[in-house]
Amino acid sequence: MGISRDSLHKRRATGGRKKHWRKKKKYEMGRVPANTKLSSHVAVRKIRVRGGNHKFRALRLDHGNFSWGTEAVTRKVRILDVAYNASNNELVRTQTLVKNAIIQIDATPFKQWYQTHYGMELGAKGKEEPVKIDDKKASNHVKRKLKERLQKRKLDANLAEQFTTGRLYACIASRPGQCGRCDGYILEGKELEFYVKKMQKKKSKAA
Repeated sequence: MGISRDSLHKRRATGGRKKHWRKKKKYEMGRVPANTKLSSHVAVRKIRVRGGNHKFRALRLDHGNFSWGTEAVTRKVRILDVAYNASNNELVRTQTLVKNAIIQIDATPFKQWYQTHYGMELGAKGKEEPVKIDDKKASNHVKRKLKERLQKRKLDANLAEQFTTGRLYACIASRPGQCGRCDGYILEGKELEFYVKKMQKKKSKAA
């Protein structure tokens, strides 16, 4: 018995059983789930699928492209840990990367971008410290530009707190088992608050 995606084996809406009046079809075929793991030994397999198309089955990944929505910035970052999964706790224990899983990523690339873009360093204790600009190197235009950016700047308090730890909560938006990539976005605002509460609740239950 292979994995099948047909409905012939299921009962009718009324509860009656269906007769097996034909064999299985190739187009009803299913495959074994990828169960992409978080590992530094990256492995992606190419699979020929229906219509001569190709899928990319990621078996092991440790990095991806993540975007910071409010700042409209994307960086390639390391994935550090799987923190939460709404569908199954077992996927957290086994460090499985699936769509919509909440993970922790390295904050360094975004920290460096923030420093160059705003001239502000997100400090070790949550304090934002202005970076000293070399007067000889920086032109008046650059100084003026940084000053204008600082006036419009807004940073979420919860996000600023995460920068001190060097880890950011992010959500996976791609499907690693289908496209071979683990891309997503950084959690902010109400969505971040929601998942932080969920994780705290889970920890208190475990204790």
